[in-house]
Amino acid sequence: MFRKIVLAAASAATLCAGAASAEVVGKVGVDWIGNDIIVDAIPDPEVKGVTCHVTYFDRSLIDRVKNGNWFEDPSNNSISCRQTGPIEIGDINLSKDGDEVFKAGMSLIWKKLVVNRIYDKTNDTLIYLAHSRELTDGSAKMSISTVPLYGQNPVWKNGKPQ
Repeated sequence: MFRKIVLAAASAATLCAGAASAEVVGKVGVDWIGNDIIVDAIPDPEVKGVTCHVTYFDRSLIDRVKNGNWFEDPSNNSISCRQTGPIEIGDINLSKDGDEVFKAGMSLIWKKLVVNRIYDKTNDTLIYLAHSRELTDGSAKMSISTVPLYGQNPVWKNGKPQ
């Protein structure tokens, strides 16, 4: 329940910032105390025709009581992005930092699940990186997925970068 409140607040903040919003498309129970793996579908707001599926662990109230660390979920996550329609690329950041496509709270204040998009011009590929951002200690846990644009004839709003 607490997790749903935090995610709802994070989703509302994310929508206000113009980033993508997630839709829960799967929920798999992993034990008898109510811990779940959640699967979200996240359409890229600036690249029509690309959808990412992100998984993360959702701790139950029983687990929180049993183990403490009340306000935080683990940093483990996974991502898979695919073409789900004709690709139309809007105004994306072409720098090596790329764009933040999505973020959601994984703790009350300190930790966020973040998805960044980076354009690899040399290989004509969109790279999606899922990672946790923490205020005090960064996490080395991450996952990437790529969407090759080769042979796809995407439409570039501002023209294909040269």
